[in-house]
Amino acid sequence: IQAAVTSHQSPVTTISHFLFLPGMLAALAERRESHCLGPVRRLSFQYPSIPWYLPDTITMNRIIVNARLAFFLSIMLCRGAAFMKPSVTPAISKKSTRIIATPSRLHSLPSLVVFDLDNTLWTPELYQLRKISRAKQYPVAHKDVKLFPAVKQIIHELKNDREGRFANTKFAVASRTKSVDWAHDLLEQFELKELFDYVEIFPGDKKQHFSNLKSVSGIDYKEMIFFDDARDGRYGNCEPVSQLGVLSVHCPNGLYEESIWINALNHYKEWSAHSTPGTIVEWDSSITTIKAADPNERHTGEIKFINREKRFGFIQYGGRGTKDMFFHFSALPYGEQVEEGDELSFTITTDSRNGKDAAANIELSKKDVDESNFVNMRVFSMNLPFAALLSNGYKTLETRNGTMFTPYSEGTKMLLHVGQRTYPDGNRHIDVMKSGGLDDDEIKALKSLPRGFTKGMAVAIVELGKTFETTLEQRCDPDFQRGVAAFGQDSGMRATEIKRVEYLKRGVKVSGQGGVFKAKVDRDVIPDGWLDENDSVSPSTGKKKKKGVYYSVTV
Repeated sequence: IQAAVTSHQSPVTTISHFLFLPGMLAALAERRESHCLGPVRRLSFQYPSIPWYLPDTITMNRIIVNARLAFFLSIMLCRGAAFMKPSVTPAISKKSTRIIATPSRLHSLPSLVVFDLDNTLWTPELYQLRKISRAKQYPVAHKDVKLFPAVKQIIHELKNDREGRFANTKFAVASRTKSVDWAHDLLEQFELKELFDYVEIFPGDKKQHFSNLKSVSGIDYKEMIFFDDARDGRYGNCEPVSQLGVLSVHCPNGLYEESIWINALNHYKEWSAHSTPGTIVEWDSSITTIKAADPNERHTGEIKFINREKRFGFIQYGGRGTKDMFFHFSALPYGEQVEEGDELSFTITTDSRNGKDAAANIELSKKDVDESNFVNMRVFSMNLPFAALLSNGYKTLETRNGTMFTPYSEGTKMLLHVGQRTYPDGNRHIDVMKSGGLDDDEIKALKSLPRGFTKGMAVAIVELGKTFETTLEQRCDPDFQRGVAAFGQDSGMRATEIKRVEYLKRGVKVSGQGGVFKAKVDRDVIPDGWLDENDSVSPSTGKKKKKGVYYSVTV
């Protein structure tokens, strides 16, 4: 029976084999009796002192009969085993002897193994191949780029054991190299493409790679293991990925020896029992668990970069190796405007959709300034060239199909903000302006902003007149068209008069928004005569405001 289990055969079949042997020997003894017993008889005569057993004819016949019975019994058992139903005596096949994946078995190996490429699977890093890049060529595998020694052994093991030990494991690549085409081509050259079930190669955040892997594979972070040479800091990968719940393996010198791979899998088996986020297997096989960031902890930093058109920026904070923190304008306090160099405090939140960190609950650091010298003004935004045409006094009507100016009565003062884009009207405004007798130089001057005034700034203050609805016939009137700087069919149905306009004393950077919004500006930038020195009245409430704080007012 033990032999049957070892050889993956039925016990019945094995017993029949044991019975078959004496049966065959009996047949030979019957047919070759003289050959079987002759040598023994000769020896008995030569050495009479030895007690040789020589069966008589009757005994020999009995042995032959019994052996025949054993032989026929073996044949019957073999036939019976062939026709037995599996439900009665199931045959134990090689496939059925594979260990069934129980929950503990499932966690002994990760469900997804993820490798970085540069300085992890191969060397050098692709960005270092500048000569090849300048020559507009592709690197050659095993010549320009080489696999680490242990990688060859590991890949060989994985390819040969995909149906065995790693039958339930998927493999992936996560690389943020900028040499995307090179990386894909090298995977083909190294014959690694077929090994990987998922490939994520694009520059950016490694967390985005893993978010994509989780989405496409359906495998949870705690069932993944990740190998990378960059641990932390500005370009680190192990630390941020480990915070997602992935066991990360730091291999600063790449997979240069197989023990890194073996130790990592052993660590995964132990780690899977608790799956603590923030766990990193260090280069010396020690374990580090990074404390998860406290979502309530406040950080301080300075705004390093702002993209006003797309309404986001980056905050420089922490040590030299800390990545700049992304923030969106929606996280700023309502109505607050920021500039590059502004100091602020914030908490860090993680977007569950893409795994990226961003600043939240932003508070601007209080500056030692006289708040009484600031005014809150309503602002609306226009793109060039029409913002310049209005600021320079040529454009006296602003038309919209919406009701943006309808709530504001005649005499309301607002700031004009210049958007980041140029309105694409196909230069039809030039035809309208030329219809009034203007030449090219005059038109160019009216379309230009003064030195120091640019896109993204509040550049002028305007006083609104009445707002009224128009018909297409009215809008096609030549004088109306020149007032709007657009043909009638291109104009909005609601027109608002611009009673007067004047440039600010200097441009003020303001974050543009849709519709009418508020911005706080230094009172000193407002031209003389536009705001009263005394208290002003808010048109929305009719209440007195403290001296020094002004809103768009109705005269």
